[in-house]
Amino acid sequence: MEHTPSGGAYTGTAVGEDGGPLSIGAVLRVLRDEFPQVTVSKIRFLEAEGLVEPRRSPSGYRKFSVKDVERLTHILRMQRDHYLPLRVIGERLDALTDERRRPSVPAQTTPRGQLGQGSTEPTSIRRAELLAATDVSDAELTEWESHGLLTPDREGSYDIDAVTVARLLADLGRSGLNPSSLQALKTAADREADMVNTAVARLTEQENSRAAADADTAARRLATLSAQLHAALVLTALRLRSC
Repeated sequence: MEHTPSGGAYTGTAVGEDGGPLSIGAVLRVLRDEFPQVTVSKIRFLEAEGLVEPRRSPSGYRKFSVKDVERLTHILRMQRDHYLPLRVIGERLDALTDERRRPSVPAQTTPRGQLGQGSTEPTSIRRAELLAATDVSDAELTEWESHGLLTPDREGSYDIDAVTVARLLADLGRSGLNPSSLQALKTAADREADMVNTAVARLTEQENSRAAADADTAARRLATLSAQLHAALVLTALRLRSC
């Protein structure tokens, strides 16, 4: 398994004191400079998913090369910055590796939210992927589910935006807001979604067929404006109460 394209932060540094490969503990120390929440279990999980394949010593210990650490860095960045599920990350890593073998054809990836017709970008994420991407416990996820803050589909998968929701729930929890108190936000979000759907339906009825084709874009724009208004109203209310 080859590493991702150049540009990783650790080229030439992911070696032990004797110039050899790193142990999993040493890799953890290197990665924590940029990813303080990463754990040994997370690295092992990524290996189990086939995203990184360190060599094994005769005694069975993992040995990570420079390329392995670069690949792990790229994986963790895609999870953190783009909220991508692991199977998509694996596909992109493989595609980028193929492009390296064809230097005349530049590698291209499609940013989330700018998908064209015919894109195969998934819209769901498995439970194990969600836990790995957010570093929350199964118990925390189960509690959020019990309060309706996250809901899996019939197959046990979640909407891709569940990664963002889970991270925000975890941050709010660390700030003292428990799931019960956050149910009001879920109720408000459902009402805003209904409002946006109604507005988009009216728009597509009034405009031509192009408006119907752009319904998803219109919904995202209205949802963004609604969220911005919601945040502004909360801040205004807080300032008025502090007067």
